Amino acid sequence: MLLFIFFRNSSGGRVLSALGLNIVVAAFLLYTLNLLSTYTQFDLPINTATLGTVTVLGVPGVLLLIGLKLTLL
Repeated sequence: MLLFIFFRNSSGGRVLSALGLNIVVAAFLLYTLNLLSTYTQFDLPINTATLGTVTVLGVPGVLLLIGLKLTLL
């Protein structure tokens, strides 16, 4: 029922498309970071936690994950 109300709202599609675009950009950032791991010797897994963090925070989220990985290792 909540999804029906959300889609019925005129701004609901705009929010979903913006969220989808953020997820795609986050996945591209993580993929690019993993692609460059042969040069940097640093990789981050692409899973729901890392993708969600980068989706919400953007580039600072990538830097946060890098800092966490360096700190915890």
